Amino acid sequence: MPADAPMPADAPPLDYEVIPEWLRSCLVLNGRDLPSPAIPADASRETGESNLSVIARPAPLSPEDNRLICQAFEFAYCLHAGQRRASGEPYICHPIAVAGLLRDLGGSAAMIAAGFLHDVVEDTAVTPAEIEERFGAEVRQLVEGVTKLSKLNFASKTESQAENFRRMFLAMAQDIRVIVVKLADRLHNMRTLEHLRDDKRRRIALETREIFAPLANRLGIGRFKWELEDLAFKYLEPEAYREIQGLVAEKRIDRESRLAKAIALLKERLNGAGINYVDLSGRPKHLYSIYQKMQRQQKSFHEIYDIAAIRIIVETTEECYRTLAIVHDAFRPIPGRFKDYIGLPKPNQYQSLHTAVIGLNGRAMEVQIRTIEMHYVAEYGIAAHWKYKETGHSNAPLSAKEHKFTWLRQLLDWQNDLKDAQEYLDNVKDNLFHEDVYVFTPRGDVISLARQATPVDFAYRIHTEVGNHCAGAKVNGRLVPLDTELRNGDIVEIITQKNSHPSLGWLNFVVTPSARNRIRQWYKRSHRDENIARGRELLERELGKNGLDALLKSAPIQAVAERCNYHSTEDLLAALGYGEVTLNLVVNRIRDAVSGERTSQVAAPSLRDEPIQVSPGQRPNFDTHSPIAGIEGLMHHIAGCCNPIPGEPIIGVVTRGRGISIHRHDCENLEHLEGDRLIPVSWNACQNSNGRPHTYPVTLQIEVIDRVGILKDVLARLADNGINVRHAEVKTHHDRPAILNLCIDVRDCAQLERTSIQIKKLSDVLNLRRVN
Repeated sequence: MPADAPMPADAPPLDYEVIPEWLRSCLVLNGRDLPSPAIPADASRETGESNLSVIARPAPLSPEDNRLICQAFEFAYCLHAGQRRASGEPYICHPIAVAGLLRDLGGSAAMIAAGFLHDVVEDTAVTPAEIEERFGAEVRQLVEGVTKLSKLNFASKTESQAENFRRMFLAMAQDIRVIVVKLADRLHNMRTLEHLRDDKRRRIALETREIFAPLANRLGIGRFKWELEDLAFKYLEPEAYREIQGLVAEKRIDRESRLAKAIALLKERLNGAGINYVDLSGRPKHLYSIYQKMQRQQKSFHEIYDIAAIRIIVETTEECYRTLAIVHDAFRPIPGRFKDYIGLPKPNQYQSLHTAVIGLNGRAMEVQIRTIEMHYVAEYGIAAHWKYKETGHSNAPLSAKEHKFTWLRQLLDWQNDLKDAQEYLDNVKDNLFHEDVYVFTPRGDVISLARQATPVDFAYRIHTEVGNHCAGAKVNGRLVPLDTELRNGDIVEIITQKNSHPSLGWLNFVVTPSARNRIRQWYKRSHRDENIARGRELLERELGKNGLDALLKSAPIQAVAERCNYHSTEDLLAALGYGEVTLNLVVNRIRDAVSGERTSQVAAPSLRDEPIQVSPGQRPNFDTHSPIAGIEGLMHHIAGCCNPIPGEPIIGVVTRGRGISIHRHDCENLEHLEGDRLIPVSWNACQNSNGRPHTYPVTLQIEVIDRVGILKDVLARLADNGINVRHAEVKTHHDRPAILNLCIDVRDCAQLERTSIQIKKLSDVLNLRRVN
């Protein structure tokens, strides 16, 4: 069916009851013969709409846009024919509602079409390629993006949840409209949530409150944010919801009477001052915001006075400030309760003047003052730029409006900076929920930071090198400690010195992930350089300086590094300088690589080396409970000098009085032994007499950044892998990394390697090595 074809003859007849008036009008304009009842001239008064609501109606669509919307609706109508929602209503009601929400936001024709089609790829046999063929690449991109977001599960385990967040933010960065369509989809699903099972309702409501409502707030779509929060509140805490709902309704008559008197006085004052207000009205606050305030301030409903707010909308910014003066002249302002979001907009571009005053009856009341354009931004957020665009293509991807979404850019940056899934999730949720603090550079530039940010956070926000060389800070012209909490309006100046460098103590008070990660990176890099220099110095003492540079750039040294499980020569030198590998081992391997000789006495100390096989003539193992094959019936013990574990090549050594000593095949103590004392042995995959696997002691030395809770995090990784800790020792030093010495019981190399990888992924772990 071509894109401009009429509905097929076998298509189900249109159900006029599910088609809203705006869509009926579109279909009629597109040539469909449908009844279109006339709208009374005073319909806005009958529905209670204010003048402002009439102004905010979506602009008329062009014939091409109207055609695209109608074709998308008819295509979705045919595909969803016969499908029902959990409520029993026709499924097409959902896409129609989503498209209507996007239309009210002022979305483009492609967005509205995507609203109709957002479920067809997932619920029908239609492919994204077919959508592109019928409706174009733009509609396909939006539908495909929403389909991918629908598959993300934010209630899964930490690692999966973090990965789903990453995918969502990448989709938003490619086209921010994808998440707007998803928010409209979620809002209508929340409106009809009562038809689902209780457990499913709670899961969806929790996900809405934790993720989608904060996203709507960050995008500035206030009308979505408040409704999503109230609906989630309704299902997550139904008793509290009903209680507050009843209390708000109970006080309605008294509240409306108070607001009416205040509004009448303000109208009289504004008219007298010649200020043409567009709208002046009062409304109660949303239920969830009242509940939050009660919880935050530990007060009862009757102790919360500013349950309602008056909103004044004027034409110009100048009139906003003139109106503020009139409000403060008419009512007594409450000190410390004035906020100027016009001069310092929120990160989501919200602008307004907020003030709290004492009303005529002595009760507190909030007044918000803004222009028409500010009101549109407050209600529609990013969509306001589509509804009332000034220049250029209004539906450009993030890059065209990136100055409005610094928070999203930070979330994308953290995907590379923060490897630990739990830390990434914590910072994502903090960034979505918490408001920013605004400070100034000495030149007057505004910098937004997380709440409780410090001068060190500010320094790293300016530039990494400014943070790395920060020696002090001035706030409002006065020297302050670096852990000083910054407040709105502070003027911050960073004092730098060439020889200054980050302190590990900074990690105890910085709050921004970017600052914390830059400090960690500096320490890892600085220690790496020192270790490389130390490793090179050790080689110079053993091999001499002559020809060392050429040797370090040659293929043999790279082969030695790879054989020792390091990616590069520098990694090998750093390990040598740190003590992760011995000088004797590296020198022997270099000599073998250069001469082309390879001996069994110098095997690689790799956890992935294959175990030595037992020779065919060796006696079979009759003791099923012995971990060592080849020494059945003989007294033996595990050598304490190298502590081998299953998976590592081993060899037996005949001792005087202590039987057979089991060593790792690369143990340094074997280098000068006589060959006739060596016995070939191998690991025997077996359990001990009580049916449990054998465990073996291993000592790990972990270098970490000293912070509260780091030992707990390491022990948690061990516990997750079922590993017992025999002994733990912590060594701390002022302004230096801490050392954790842990003696643990492991079953084999695979368990040790798996656990070591998990511990190394912790952000504050600088190094981990096994010691004897």
